[in-house]
Amino acid sequence: MSRRPGVAIVGAAETERIGRVPDMSAMQLHAAAGLAALRDAGLTTADIDGVACAGESPVDVADTLGIRAGYLDGTMVGGASFMLHVRHAAAAIEAGLCHTVLITHGESGRSRIGMQPWAPAPQSVRGQFEVPYGAILAPSTFPIGVLRYMKRYGMTPEQLAMVPVVQRRWAARNPRAKLREPITVEDVLASRMISYPLHLLECCLVTDGGAAIVVTSRDRAADRPRPPVHLLGAGEAGESPAISQMADLTSSRAFRDAGRAAFAEAGISHADVDHLMIYDAFAHVPLYGLEDLGFVGRGESFSFVEEGHTAPGGRLPTNTNGGGLAYTHTGMYGMFAIQESVRQVRGEAAAQVDGVRVSVVLGNGGSFMSAGVLVLGAAEAAG
Repeated sequence: MSRRPGVAIVGAAETERIGRVPDMSAMQLHAAAGLAALRDAGLTTADIDGVACAGESPVDVADTLGIRAGYLDGTMVGGASFMLHVRHAAAAIEAGLCHTVLITHGESGRSRIGMQPWAPAPQSVRGQFEVPYGAILAPSTFPIGVLRYMKRYGMTPEQLAMVPVVQRRWAARNPRAKLREPITVEDVLASRMISYPLHLLECCLVTDGGAAIVVTSRDRAADRPRPPVHLLGAGEAGESPAISQMADLTSSRAFRDAGRAAFAEAGISHADVDHLMIYDAFAHVPLYGLEDLGFVGRGESFSFVEEGHTAPGGRLPTNTNGGGLAYTHTGMYGMFAIQESVRQVRGEAAAQVDGVRVSVVLGNGGSFMSAGVLVLGAAEAAG
């Protein structure tokens, strides 16, 4: 099926604790996650010759772990960075620039221990044309297109509220999820308004945690202790760092372009996909993802969710760890979405879906600023 020469994820792990970890800095979370992923792969730091990360410098991560890296990738485009890291690592491995890459993530998103300061530069597009008007952080930028979407397609607040309701059903099956109690549409709409029309339960968590993966060539993956998860296809794209400059506030061009590239490279159709992870910083992002990836038509995603197709027992299981709305969200969630796709393909997820051969994971960066899409598959899907 896949058109790639052959690259696989052979190690994947999260830090032992996620949620609130006030005694570990961001760098310590990177290191702990990296070592856990190496143990999962049956490797040591001596086996690694490439390091990639976002938020921290890959030079710093390599130095902290004692890795002598000849390949470094510090691509930073927000929460989608890790999907791009996988794509770049695959290209580097296929080009012979390195053979095994460790991709790490660590954020003290809640406790703010050792975090790098961040703010749009005053001379940037956002710094000049959005920040002066109060559009600074995600809760004030992400929702800008929701009202346009609701007016254009007739989505009601109740239908939007179904997204967190459904994801709680998945989270209830996951002992590591932060929010596991079932909720109703009424519960969502009764929660505190954060940025109209989004309520608290329609916004992602704010947590601490880390996760990492190990990527290597197919031949090196063959003798690892865990089943390899093959990269069948990948795509990346960007639009504008300023949400006000999106071509269409009801759709992400980056989602569409990255998804189209990943599906084409993998040589798959939507019917081949058994499992889906869509970055869910806010409740409407999975709706955009379903449409922009082409699983449903324009204005059809909220009915698709409402009818139970993404829920347990549905025909397109989506965000099966509970997502950023209920599982964890450290600030850049993309690595955790990859982790769940890997677990599902391996057959070891807490809320395991039967027969997952192909999983698609969509990452978002900024407020629809960037996107990365990975098509991951079991050995039989890799051909």
